[in-house]
Amino acid sequence: MTATISTTRTTTHSTGAGADEGTIHLLDVSKVFGREGSVGAYRAVDHLNLDVAPGQMLALLGKTGCGKSTIFNMIAGLTEPTSGVVRVGGRDPFTEFDTFRGRMAIVFQGDRLLPWRTAIQNVELGLEMLDNPPPDRKERARKWLVKLGLGGHEDDYPHALSGGMRQRVSIARAFATDAQILLCDEPFSALDESTAGKLRAEFVRLVKENGKTAVFITHSISEALEIGDRIVVLKRPAMIAYDVSFDRDTPPEVRTLIRERIGKVLAA
Repeated sequence: MTATISTTRTTTHSTGAGADEGTIHLLDVSKVFGREGSVGAYRAVDHLNLDVAPGQMLALLGKTGCGKSTIFNMIAGLTEPTSGVVRVGGRDPFTEFDTFRGRMAIVFQGDRLLPWRTAIQNVELGLEMLDNPPPDRKERARKWLVKLGLGGHEDDYPHALSGGMRQRVSIARAFATDAQILLCDEPFSALDESTAGKLRAEFVRLVKENGKTAVFITHSISEALEIGDRIVVLKRPAMIAYDVSFDRDTPPEVRTLIRERIGKVLAA
């Protein structure tokens, strides 16, 4: 059994180019929208220290507006911090954005499939952007569709697929690129709980089997406990209020205590 609980976590990792590709490192990171000190300026992240180890499945949990998406966007290189250091595999994802092609993949809340492309063509999209040759990308796309239970639906268009099936295509598209890091922005929140539960279990299995590092945004305690082997609970502006690690052998009574602690932190 493993269950490690803390209120903060600060670990020093190398920030050189030789650092492990799956390492995510945020050091004293703040993000302010607008000019700091001016009327209307908004501090979304406040002096955050966060390290994600290679192979870890991290669930970022918090109420709406707590800064989860801002952290997500900084890791993805979509926005830069106002101050502090963000490094992924030793590189700055904002200033070196192009170097992360094929190294990070994003699964969004909506499936974001192109309606004029079939399921297999949608999965091939990321591989096309990486200039993979047509035979290779088709083979890889088909393999991942089959892994996600969509064998026989390769040539179906999105309108002919259920919401769960479309999200499976989206997940296949992310895995097909063989990116080391997967960033997931509440990808199952629009699905019914039965479908979402099955997809969560499959997603966790595939992440672990393929040695990926994953950061998963959620506002659901239950989902965080199902997805993560580590949960970081954020309070606004994004600061770590609670940080807990556990594994599949952690007994139910310990998980219950973790759930209760998270509930108290979020209610405070």
